[in-house]
Amino acid sequence: MSRRLVDTLGRVVTNLRISVTDRCNFRCSYCMPEEGMEWLKRNQLLTYEEITRLARIFASLSIYKIRLTGGEPLMRKELWQLVAMLKKIDGIRDIALTTNGYFLAEQAQRLADSGLDRINISLDSLDPLLFADLTRRDYFRRTWEGIEAAEKAGIHPIKLNVVLVRGVNDGEILNFAELARKRPYVIRFIEFMPIGKDDGWVLDKVVSTREILQTINSYRPLVPLPHVNGKAPADRYMFADGKGEIGFISSVSQPFCGDCDRVRVTSDGKFRTCLFSLTETDLRAMLRGGTSDEEIAEALVNAVSKKEEGHLINRPEFIRPERTMSQIGG
Repeated sequence: MSRRLVDTLGRVVTNLRISVTDRCNFRCSYCMPEEGMEWLKRNQLLTYEEITRLARIFASLSIYKIRLTGGEPLMRKELWQLVAMLKKIDGIRDIALTTNGYFLAEQAQRLADSGLDRINISLDSLDPLLFADLTRRDYFRRTWEGIEAAEKAGIHPIKLNVVLVRGVNDGEILNFAELARKRPYVIRFIEFMPIGKDDGWVLDKVVSTREILQTINSYRPLVPLPHVNGKAPADRYMFADGKGEIGFISSVSQPFCGDCDRVRVTSDGKFRTCLFSLTETDLRAMLRGGTSDEEIAEALVNAVSKKEEGHLINRPEFIRPERTMSQIGG
C-alpha cells in the first residue's frame, strides 16, 4: 500500500491517537462525572495484538506518530509491552503517551526502556488542595512523583497539560510559568473545551491564550519559538533564562482545525476523524469479522476523505458528542 490519508481540504493525516482504556482512577470535573460511569468490559477493548495490527495498517497510509491515551492508559496491564510492539512497526517514528501520572513512578523506566519517546502529564494545579478538588482525588504527591520518575527515566520532552477554568485555577498562571522557567518541562495551557458530561462549560469559563500571554508577559517577557514541524497545535514560547517551554492549545479561541493532521481510535475500536465527530467507523467489528488489511485500509481512506472541516465550537451548529473525553480518548 502506498496511499495516504488525505481529506477533501488536502490535509494529510500523520498523527494517530489510540485510546487503550476508558477507565480512569481520577474524576476530573471537566472530563467526567464523579459517579455513574459505566466502563467497557474487557472483551470490548481492543487487544494489544489488534492495536498493533491497526497501527501497521495506519503506518502504511502515512501515519508515523502514535499517541496512547485513555481514560488513564497506565491502568491497562503492562502497557510497556504495547509500546515495544508498536516501536517495531516500520514507519512509526514517534510514540507518545498522555497520562495523569499516578502510575508513572512504578512504570516510567519500563516505558522508556520499551521505546516511549514523549509524555504528556495532566497537572491542572500546583496546589495540592485545589488539585484534589479538581480531580476529586488527593493524588498530587503521587502525580508529582510520577513526573520526576519520567524525568529520571530520560523521557523527553515532558509536557504538563494545564486546563484552565476561569474562577477555578486561573490564579496559578504565573506559578506554572515559573515552573517552566526553573525546570525543563513544557507547560501547555489548554483552553477549556465542552467535552465532559456535566462539565458546566460556558464560553465565559474559557481563559483564552491571549489573556494568559498578557498575564505572563506583564510579569516577564516571553520569547516566541518556531513550530517543530509546522503542524503542531501549540504555539511555543520560553523565557530568555528559562529551562523549559510554555505552549498554548487554543482550541476555542484560535482553532487549528485548518492544519489538523490527527485522527483517533477509541478503546472499543471506533475510528473518529475528529474529537467532536458525530460519526464513527467500527474497526473492531472489521478486525474480528475477518476483514482484510486492504479492506480496512480502504475504509480508513474513505472515512478520512469525509473528515470534518472543523469542530464548530461557539457556532450554532455545534453538537456535543455523546461520549465523554475519557470514552473517546484524551
